[in-house]
Amino acid sequence: QVQLVESGGGLVQAGGSLRLSCAASGRTFSSGGMGWFRQSPSKEREFVACISRLGANTYYGDSVKGRFTISRDNAKNTLYLQMNSLKPEDTAVYFCAQAGGGGCYITSSQYAYWGQGTQVTVSS
Repeated sequence: QVQLVESGGGLVQAGGSLRLSCAASGRTFSSGGMGWFRQSPSKEREFVACISRLGANTYYGDSVKGRFTISRDNAKNTLYLQMNSLKPEDTAVYFCAQAGGGGCYITSSQYAYWGQGTQVTVSS
């Protein structure tokens, strides 16, 4: 069983920054690709970013490209999402997820394990 726990969410003004963390346990962290997704009440779950198991490959959703950076520290079993130039439309619950495979995946169905989410609210 894999446990994923997100942290770092909160309230920030537009233009500000936040760094989300996702601490993993219960499975070799470096064996799986990782991803961030987000969901707001009026929208479906949206892909944000992914990273392959050793960090060689990353990919971003169009709405966050150039503003967000995904990274991982396999020695610390932790995934990160650095979010800069935040906009009100970035407001959502952010989830980290671990895939069964080692690649970088944009579809939620590729991910076997999910965290509980952390709320990010961006005020205008």
